[in-house]
Amino acid sequence: MFLEIVTPEATLFKGEVTSVAVPGVNGEFEMLKDHAPIVSLLKEGHVKLYGDIQLEEEVEDRFTKEDRGVWLAINSGTIELKDNKVIVLAD
Repeated sequence: MFLEIVTPEATLFKGEVTSVAVPGVNGEFEMLKDHAPIVSLLKEGHVKLYGDIQLEEEVEDRFTKEDRGVWLAINSGTIELKDNKVIVLAD
């Protein structure tokens, strides 16, 4: 599925991922390909990207690399998933 992470300063990530987990206001949840459409508010936590993640050099320092993927710390935001395209608007 395609993921785009946008902040007020810049677009931090655009690309294909296997899955993405986010800190929803009612708890963390993960989305895979063909997930039902969803819109949710996000709280402080980490957006976790899984798959073969290729980060742009200028934003690499904003992410934390892990064995399975990468994490991005956020303060709050919103997420929309529709037709295998995820858009995260994050602070």
